[in-house]
Amino acid sequence: MEDEINVLLVDDEPGITDLTASFLKREDDRFCIRTATSADEGLAIINDCRPDCIVSDYDMPEMDGIEFLQTVREEFPTLPFILFTGEGSETVASDAIAADVTDYLQKGGGAERYKLLTNRICNAVNAQREAERADRQEELIDLAERADSIGSFELDTETGELSLSNGLYNVMDLPEQADLSLDDALDLFHSDDRKEIQQDIDSASQTGEQIQGSYCVETPNGEKRIIGVTLKSAATEENDQIVYGAVSDITDRRERQRELREYGTIIDALTDPVYVISETGRFTHVNDEFVELVGYERETIIGSTPSLIKDDDAVEQAEQQLGRLLSGAGPETVTFEVAIHPRNGDPITCEDHMGVLPYDGNSFDGSVGVLRDITEHKEYERELEAQNERLEEFSSIVSHDLRNPLNVAEGRLELANEECDSDHLDPIGRALDRMDTLITDLLALARGAKSTTDITSIKVSMLAENCWRNVDTRDASIVTDIERTIRADEGRLSQVFENLIRNAVEHGGDGVTVRVGELDAGFYIEDDGPGIPVGERDDVFDAGYSTSDEGTGFGLSIVKQVVDAHGWEIHLTEGSDGGARFEITGVMFAAE
Repeated sequence: MEDEINVLLVDDEPGITDLTASFLKREDDRFCIRTATSADEGLAIINDCRPDCIVSDYDMPEMDGIEFLQTVREEFPTLPFILFTGEGSETVASDAIAADVTDYLQKGGGAERYKLLTNRICNAVNAQREAERADRQEELIDLAERADSIGSFELDTETGELSLSNGLYNVMDLPEQADLSLDDALDLFHSDDRKEIQQDIDSASQTGEQIQGSYCVETPNGEKRIIGVTLKSAATEENDQIVYGAVSDITDRRERQRELREYGTIIDALTDPVYVISETGRFTHVNDEFVELVGYERETIIGSTPSLIKDDDAVEQAEQQLGRLLSGAGPETVTFEVAIHPRNGDPITCEDHMGVLPYDGNSFDGSVGVLRDITEHKEYERELEAQNERLEEFSSIVSHDLRNPLNVAEGRLELANEECDSDHLDPIGRALDRMDTLITDLLALARGAKSTTDITSIKVSMLAENCWRNVDTRDASIVTDIERTIRADEGRLSQVFENLIRNAVEHGGDGVTVRVGELDAGFYIEDDGPGIPVGERDDVFDAGYSTSDEGTGFGLSIVKQVVDAHGWEIHLTEGSDGGARFEITGVMFAAE
């Protein structure tokens, strides 16, 4: 209904909000009520759809009613807000008034109290609507005054006598009451327009018909303006012909038209679907990509409302977003998700990047939007979520159902080693160790696929040396030649160093030397072992790749995963002494 009043009730007791809603609806059927059980939930509702009035309790956890009011006032200074609370202290009332509460009412008193609350809500909303109506009226009056003619003139075609109104003296930047002849006035027009204005004056004088035209004038100070002129002639009692002219300054309007033409050219050149909607809510321009997306003919689209391709909820959502753009403190553009219903086929999920057409703040001319089809992206998100659930289930199985029996087997092997001497026990131990390594690497892969990074500042040389101590390095040695500090997730980066160190020790041979050094955009880890053949370098990061019977084939895959998670790049090349060199770039260095 037209005078519907949208009320948001906020109270941490759901029973109270339900009771209050029931009484309010009984008192006034115009109320459309939404409820929230916390201030945060209330703020989310307000951002989604601004109510006409908020009724809030005071004593709520996390954020009380005064804090809630202060938060609302930051974005909506005049939105009616009534504190309806059982807390009757003067301090609360004083704080509420200081925070610019609209009204303050204590709970209790039965049905009469809810009648009073109903009255307070209606009064607050009516007052706000009247204030907004007055503001709009003021804007319309101002706009009308701006759009009105700036002046007029009279020309006696027989005598050549010319009279100008004060407004024309101002716009032409002429001394007041300057004595001008027709030739003097024509000299003010741009040379290209003088012949045309003279012809239009003659035509109006001879035919008596109303003639309209637009011309460029140049004031004595060199400023150029575009004026619109409406010409009409009439005969005096002496049968002299007088040509009357009403003049409007249309410079800004012409500039606006030029901007719109340029806007249309830009829109047509874009490769994403683009639309323009007028201030009356109808399509005025769409590009070829938009036509292709929705499947309707351009002639059908132009002049139609967005309901042609959107359901009611989507239309309402777009109107709410437009309201944000037009609010005083609103953003310049908004992005929101919307379902487009083409002429044929299933709905298309799109991102709508919307803004208003350029305007001077007084006259809204419409909105423009760019659509991006994100159907595949949303499907990918759903698939990724399902994959993460499967990974979580897999991780649980690996960490519990496989590792527990493995721990039992390792314990039993330890007891067997104490009770008997058998050549079979050592191979069993090595097999169990390999199983433990495989499980650890599998968990790292599964959990790393969906984990996020906790970024801190890390001194690379110190981390490398710590990781060196965590790996069985046999008779290998390490050289650190880097002093920089980088920004990374220390736990995940440790996986990179430990796996690359382990890889170098396992494949580099006796006495291999591992070097960690600095690059302009990152760091490198290299060894002086036999290296990796050029033909195999593209495969080393694949899960399962290994040239060793003892390797799991997951180490370098884990390295690649961690590097990707940080947004870095890793490149395998030949080391300074012929070994393998892993260069990691795109790294963010910490401020020294």
